[in-house]
Amino acid sequence: MEKLEALKISSMRPRTNILDRPLSKGKTEVSQSIVALLFSEIVQYSQSQVSTVQELQNRLHALGQDVGSRIIDLYFMRERSGRRETKLTQMLLFVKTTVWKNLFGKEAEKLEHANDDECTYYIIEKDPMVNTFISVPKDKGTLNCANFTAGIVEAVLKNSGFPCKVSAHWHKGTTYMVKFEDFVIARDKQLEEK
Repeated sequence: MEKLEALKISSMRPRTNILDRPLSKGKTEVSQSIVALLFSEIVQYSQSQVSTVQELQNRLHALGQDVGSRIIDLYFMRERSGRRETKLTQMLLFVKTTVWKNLFGKEAEKLEHANDDECTYYIIEKDPMVNTFISVPKDKGTLNCANFTAGIVEAVLKNSGFPCKVSAHWHKGTTYMVKFEDFVIARDKQLEEK
């Protein structure tokens, strides 16, 4: 009889819809094995849709952009109540530290400014997680699956008001070359003068 009453009471409680629940922080740990499995499937699927290495890299970049645009909106809603960085250096440090930690469980190794071009910055990652479990066949030797991460970085920066192009290159591990539009640099200089 007591079990029947408990069942009635529990069925009378209103159930909250998942869409009505607040955004919680969730787990902050990144399971490397799950990321490796999912990313491997992404690469295999993308590879079946293209015929050249460049097309595959472009496809991974586009998929990364989709992920990046969703991540940045979610992050700012959860963590910062919609407040975003306005200075270029602070935004790049945010990407190097916070975005990398949320995606890969660690910071990127280095952030460098190009000596010969004020619009170009480099984010250097010695051993990107997305390349860890990918074995590249000899006929696709130039393939760098970190173009997926380059797409994420590009979308994060663009959606934060810093239009740029980001590409992944084999140099010191993997180097992400971030080339900002000229007006971003001019705007940043004006902000520094204030």
